[in-house]
Amino acid sequence: MNANITPIVMPKWGLSMSEGKLTGWLKPVGAKIAVGDEIMEVETDKIVNVVEADAAGTLRRVIGEDGVVYPVKALIGVIAGDDVADEEIEAFVAGYSAPASEEGGDEDSGARYEFVATPFGRLRYAKRGEGAEVVILVHGFGGDLDNWLFNIEALAGAGTVYALDLPGHGQSDKKLGEASLGWLASAVIAFMDAVGESSAHLVGHSMGGAVAARVALDQPGRVKSLALIGSAGLGPEINGAYLDGFVAAGARRDLKPLLEQLFDDPALVNRQLVDEVLKYKRIDGVEAALRSLAAGVFPEGRQTSVLAEGLKASGIPALVIWGETDRIIPAAHASALGAGAKSETLAGAGHMVQMEKAGRVNELLLAHLSA
Repeated sequence: MNANITPIVMPKWGLSMSEGKLTGWLKPVGAKIAVGDEIMEVETDKIVNVVEADAAGTLRRVIGEDGVVYPVKALIGVIAGDDVADEEIEAFVAGYSAPASEEGGDEDSGARYEFVATPFGRLRYAKRGEGAEVVILVHGFGGDLDNWLFNIEALAGAGTVYALDLPGHGQSDKKLGEASLGWLASAVIAFMDAVGESSAHLVGHSMGGAVAARVALDQPGRVKSLALIGSAGLGPEINGAYLDGFVAAGARRDLKPLLEQLFDDPALVNRQLVDEVLKYKRIDGVEAALRSLAAGVFPEGRQTSVLAEGLKASGIPALVIWGETDRIIPAAHASALGAGAKSETLAGAGHMVQMEKAGRVNELLLAHLSA
């Protein structure tokens, strides 16, 4: 097959995704494509998002049809140079077969998540990749490890990557011993102990960023670097109305407009995402855990733990990423660590910048991890 022909396939976002619906092409046949261009939109049982091109060229074939569900890795389109003959494109399409899983099929048919017992309860996690460098992804308030579904596979090329559900979240135990950043940070350290990792690069989003920062300040020898994404802990301001509304919301009509505040593009919030969050919020113990955390970590709609000065003094390498239209934590906090940290604010993204601008966020993270 011609090396100048690049297939566009149904992506695999997260460990549980087996198929996705093509909801629309964003480029017409014949369009010139640059790396990072948004070329099509896909809906999964988690979220709607765009697929970015990973190669430059011309969109030579559109195979996938709007509204049709395709399995992961199915051929949806073709990018190739203008010098590639039509006959070669046709032969490529006719002979295409989806590549087998790199892990012998376990990725799709085996256990997708793992659990580990810790003094802070039974914690769910996902693990991808292998390597000496260890990365731990820490989600935010009310989230879970699927908040990293556009990032975990990309980062696995840098080493061993874990994403965990914090206590009170996802499928981890819901009981909190103490509603504080310090307690959650200790839970992350206990998780590291349980999976046998002495140190790691910590990547935290929102409240998870403050938890990661607290780990770095409490146990600096165990943290190689920090990457803080739309992070709490860098200033006192936070959208208290969002927090109160999220905790109280018990119906789709209440929850959907709140979730839309997380994104620059509210259309990314589909019915399945709202239903998934509602299902989580109705689990026994969740409401109590969220109310306790909101009161303990963000009392009266403010952040009581501002860790920026401690982080600047620590000397721990740090990357800060923000969405320009973040409506939960002000993007102005991106400069809180000053010249001692690399900081980038991305246009066209809100609080869930790691989802909306996954390609650029992954680029920044991989560069940070390899520095």
